[in-house]
Amino acid sequence: AFADHGFAGARMRDVAAAAGVNQALIRYYFGSKEDLFNEVFRRRGSVISGRRHVLLDQLQAGGARPEVKDLIRAYLRPQWEMKHSGRGGAAFVRLQARLHAEPEEHALRLRREVYDASVHRYIQALAEALPELPREVISIRMAFLVGTYLFMLNDLGRINDLTEGQIGEIGPEAMLDHLVAFLSAGLSTPAP
Repeated sequence: AFADHGFAGARMRDVAAAAGVNQALIRYYFGSKEDLFNEVFRRRGSVISGRRHVLLDQLQAGGARPEVKDLIRAYLRPQWEMKHSGRGGAAFVRLQARLHAEPEEHALRLRREVYDASVHRYIQALAEALPELPREVISIRMAFLVGTYLFMLNDLGRINDLTEGQIGEIGPEAMLDHLVAFLSAGLSTPAP
């Protein structure tokens, strides 16, 4: 319901009906609609953020400095896994994209709480991999990266629009490969 209608548009009675329970039970366990929304976001968002930490730890365990493309793939991989983990994972990715498009304090607070620790670790790792770039440039480009992958994960059909249908279906791994190549090149470009 939150993925399809956003926080404001989702109704507790629809959530209760889909769950096969009454609204009172949801209120008992979760409290308000905002508390339920927060818990939904934290639960799946924490899986993504935690997986990002694990993948970064694995990249850094060898002692050698990871390459930009490997860092980007490790950062994106948990999103891809979530998107393709089933109906609930795909719905969460839609919910996440909605939340990233909302500027209000509630959305910002949730995103900071769930994602900032892993994002800051990746920015640091990218700064080490790209010592010629100022950290603030890497941070700006990380924001571009987030916007780009969220757009692509939403399957908006723009690739077929832009190619007049010539591309057809691109599988998840092939799409990830294209995205990693594009984002790695963009992140590595000399500062203006």
